[in-house]
Amino acid sequence: MDIALLLIGFLLMLVGILGSFLPVLPGPPISWVGLLLLYLTKAVPDNWWVLGITLVIALGITILDYVIPAAGTKRFGGSKAGMIGTIVGLLVAIFFPILGPLGIIIWPFIGALAGELINKADQKTAMKAAFGSFVGFLTGTFLKFVLTTAYLVFFIVIMVRYAGDLFSF
Repeated sequence: MDIALLLIGFLLMLVGILGSFLPVLPGPPISWVGLLLLYLTKAVPDNWWVLGITLVIALGITILDYVIPAAGTKRFGGSKAGMIGTIVGLLVAIFFPILGPLGIIIWPFIGALAGELINKADQKTAMKAAFGSFVGFLTGTFLKFVLTTAYLVFFIVIMVRYAGDLFSF
């Protein structure tokens, strides 16, 4: 059973990293569940403090991921239409990967720009708001990626520390 928990936990770690870039997957909470599964094995002793702190951090980063792009758009003079455009651009990048991996960066910017232009902003204001939305999106994505990668490293360190007990057949 420990091996199954370990494998599923590791897969959740990888899915969590993917979730850093894909908005349909909440990356940090998924990675946290991977940590939880590691700690549910018989080989790794329970440490509810570590699990509690990592859960609070995962939830905090997930909440910030929704706040930061809006704050970026607002800080650079954008409107709600720019935020909606960013989300639409992100969805286009995911479901229609026309520009490949660069699409995840380019389409949200184009979406924010289009949203602002539709909202009757002049071109300069629209570009500024689109840039703010873009910076906010990149900041949130970067934070999620750093956290999920740190959780993966933590997972591997704990797994290696208790490898003798985990893999004793």
